[in-house]
Amino acid sequence: MAKICSMTGYGKGEYNDGKRSIAVEVKSINNRYCDINIKVPKHLRIFEDNIRKILKNSLQRGRIDVYVNIDYISESETVIVPNLSLAKQYMDAIVQIKNELGINNNLSLDTIIKFQDVLIAKEDDQDAEGLKLCLEKAMEEAVANLVAMRELEGNQLKDDISSTIGKIIPLIEEISKNSQTIVEDYKNKFEIRIKELLGNMELDENRLYNEIVIYADKSDINEEIVRFNSHISQLSKTLEKGGPVGRKLDFIIQEANREINTIGSKVGNLDIIQMVIEIKNLLEKIREQVQNIE
Repeated sequence: MAKICSMTGYGKGEYNDGKRSIAVEVKSINNRYCDINIKVPKHLRIFEDNIRKILKNSLQRGRIDVYVNIDYISESETVIVPNLSLAKQYMDAIVQIKNELGINNNLSLDTIIKFQDVLIAKEDDQDAEGLKLCLEKAMEEAVANLVAMRELEGNQLKDDISSTIGKIIPLIEEISKNSQTIVEDYKNKFEIRIKELLGNMELDENRLYNEIVIYADKSDINEEIVRFNSHISQLSKTLEKGGPVGRKLDFIIQEANREINTIGSKVGNLDIIQMVIEIKNLLEKIREQVQNIE
């Protein structure tokens, strides 16, 4: 049986291979889709597809933010590479500004190398595979910790939803029980009211019967109760099955709400209406919790 997971969580992972130390933080919050945002040092961007693959292997939904930091232990593993083309563009632009504004001070090397990306620190290409492995190890640990937190919160959500379902079931059973007497109560009240209005005049039994039939048809909530119970049963079964069921649970709650609203609009019994209101409040609580399930 798969576990229910929340979409919110945090995980951190670190890996040190003796040459470099990589730290990864992964945070996730609610989202309808799997929205991944990655922030890594520039020379690690070539591994973004690897990062996404690791995330999607374990996570189905949520906005997921990834932060990667790297510290080099062995200086020999990094090389400083000049971006000569970009440096020349900076120099040409500065010379153009000097000529346009009549500035005579000399252009120094210190000025050029301060500009962004003129000097690039990058991993030695010969050890790219080692860097990839180090990053993946840190990522896998961070994702495992994130998933553990999401599973813990998901289990709490499952227990809370199950508890709320347990409060709904006796209410709908009571509504079903009370609905059996609605038509008979209406018939008795209707007869009394008609007699009060007609006095000693003869009562048309056929007309009274037809009115009762029309009312019975309009106020019959048996089908809605059957469908509502089916939705609640599906809700419990889906929770027990587990996995990424957030969207399915949300749909079931919408359908259950539809049925209970119809029940409330059909009956005029005050006791039933009060129970309908209570059920709607409980369904809304479940709906809010379901929004956080993967």
